[in-house]
Amino acid sequence: MGAAKIAEMLRWCHEAGIELATVYLLSTENLQRDPDELAALIEIITDVVEEICAPANHWSVRTVGDLGLIGEEPARRLRGAVESTPEVASFHVNVAVGYGGRREIVDAVRALLSKELANGATAEELVDAVTVEGISENLYTSGQPDPDLVIRTSGEQRLSGFLLWQSAYSEMWFTEAHWPAFRHVDFLRALRDYSARHRSYGR
Repeated sequence: MGAAKIAEMLRWCHEAGIELATVYLLSTENLQRDPDELAALIEIITDVVEEICAPANHWSVRTVGDLGLIGEEPARRLRGAVESTPEVASFHVNVAVGYGGRREIVDAVRALLSKELANGATAEELVDAVTVEGISENLYTSGQPDPDLVIRTSGEQRLSGFLLWQSAYSEMWFTEAHWPAFRHVDFLRALRDYSARHRSYGR
């Protein structure tokens, strides 16, 4: 039931005129679950992503995370589904699979330094290259705006590693409703609450 809610919620986003949404499907911490439970979870997630990528939706879909962590066959299916979606669309969806916020930042720094080394950078130049802009350009979400609003269900009041870098100034909205029971009215309430806030971006 929770899996079915994902595509439904994304349709709410699209209908509300939201241009980009990210759904957190599988964290790096989830990978530590019992092997049989994890295999079943990955199968469900793969089916969900294939549904999200259906041609009828006309959504542009992108994976964020390390698909190498979920196994060869699920990764192949996810890549195939995502690659079948259009690059240009009115609604973009990020599916976070094999994702960890700390890991993303580490990967971004490594990618940044690797590029600088390939260009023959000195040690001093490597240090200078590590900037906010440089790291941002090497995140999984490179080229995309940071999230305006993060919705957290199930009464939890933590990010659980979700877009740690990008959500520095995001507005947070918490609800006691568990994910499968999250309703359209809850979604609209979150949007109304967000629209009434004054964003200071830390200033």
